[in-house]
Amino acid sequence: MSSSNIIVLCAFVFYMALMIVIGAIYSRSTKNNEDYFLGGRNLGAWTAAISAEASDMSGWLLMGLPGAFYLTGTGDIWVAVGLLIGTVLNWFFVSGRLRKYTIASGNSLTIPSFFDNRFKSKGVLKVVSAVIITIFFAVYTASAFSSGAKLFATLFGGESAESFSQFYLIGLIIAAAVILVYTFLGGFKAVCTTDLIQGMMMIIAILTVPIIAYSTLTFDTSFSAALAARGVDDPGIFMNPFGSATVQSVISGFAWGLGYFGMPHILVRFMAIKSHKEIKKSRKVAITWVTLAFIASFLIGIVGRAYLTTQLDGTNSETVFIRMIQQVFADNGFLIFIGGIFLCGILAAIMSTADSQLLVTASAISEDMYKGVIKKNASEKSSLRIGRIAVVVIAVVAFVIALDPNSSIMNLVSDAWAGFGAAFGPVVLLALFWKRSNWQGALAAMISGTLTVIVWDYIPMISTADGLVTIGSATGLYSLAIGFPIALIFMVAVSLVSKKPDEEIIKEFEYVKNEEF
Repeated sequence: MSSSNIIVLCAFVFYMALMIVIGAIYSRSTKNNEDYFLGGRNLGAWTAAISAEASDMSGWLLMGLPGAFYLTGTGDIWVAVGLLIGTVLNWFFVSGRLRKYTIASGNSLTIPSFFDNRFKSKGVLKVVSAVIITIFFAVYTASAFSSGAKLFATLFGGESAESFSQFYLIGLIIAAAVILVYTFLGGFKAVCTTDLIQGMMMIIAILTVPIIAYSTLTFDTSFSAALAARGVDDPGIFMNPFGSATVQSVISGFAWGLGYFGMPHILVRFMAIKSHKEIKKSRKVAITWVTLAFIASFLIGIVGRAYLTTQLDGTNSETVFIRMIQQVFADNGFLIFIGGIFLCGILAAIMSTADSQLLVTASAISEDMYKGVIKKNASEKSSLRIGRIAVVVIAVVAFVIALDPNSSIMNLVSDAWAGFGAAFGPVVLLALFWKRSNWQGALAAMISGTLTVIVWDYIPMISTADGLVTIGSATGLYSLAIGFPIALIFMVAVSLVSKKPDEEIIKEFEYVKNEEF
């Protein structure tokens, strides 16, 4: 191993050890399920805001999305625009109402328990939503593990495909193990504290590196000339948001924003904020953070295309930020160490999402399946033990899914994002804002949204010259753009043709609507 790699490895070891120490510290204050899964509803404004956004912005923000910009130019900017709009709407319309409703409705600790308590479904919605969470979060967590493995393999694996595959597996094992340890130990408080640290590291890294690279690149030439020198045939089209965009890609990009309303690992942060006053502070911090993050992600992909001396293709494009850091900080030992710290920013993005996903999945299995249905009189101690076992099991499943070194981070995230957005998004919005909605409508929405995404993305049924392909591949339209409205229509229609909610449910809805707490 070269001296530069040893320096980078030292930075990694220090960073990962710090995360494990934080998990160990918070394990002492974790006494029950509310502590482990929701931190006692005591998150401050900054922690809640940065944790919510850091848990959202996984390796796809620093690897998957920049990789898409690197390959296609600004034509993929509509995904970022859609996500930014979704973030703003989520903080303004969902965060406060959801926090109030989960307190008023049985002090719900998880999204499945909120659905069940809100609609009084006698466990039906709790079980169905817990199963959906388990399925899609296994895929989502796999994307984070894959990001960590690609980071490790790119840094230490050399240029050959065989060496890359070997180091990919080693990196996958390390990433899964470290995330598993501190999540297992400390629960929600450890996850949110590490997310705050990781979120700040991420934003510093992704803003600093492309700015330095752009300044260096354009010192004696224009950016368009630099793009042309790197093989971009028409820099004007590459930099035009409409240059390579299609109607389908624009619609699909905006549709990504709908996913926010159904993301359990983000919604649970709203539930955990300690007061309504803190939500207003958190909103400003979160929107500022995510705006800067998307701008930086865009710059990484675009500037990286002109800056990197080694050109990338296929899923290799997802390593653009890693290679930019290596090229920017390559002159001496001190700069290499600084580069290692910035590379920890990528590791931070990966870990901050995977830990949240593992924890939400564990809460669904422990609180909603085990304690909610299988053994209703289970003690806090036994339920907490089941939750920790679930963390391990889901991590193993995600590990297996992520074993393929050629898997696309962006595709894995895309599938899980669409699944949650279609299954839960309409249910969350109508549960909070439509008092006529009922559990039958919510169940219809969950099932129809999930099935639409599965059929659209996973089942080949359209005949082409290359054989059978999925509807998504044939149309180029993101499954969430179809799954969300279908689920919404089903929820409204089934709610209207089935029994009206009981008076108790209506009174609770009005109480949440009118009271401040």
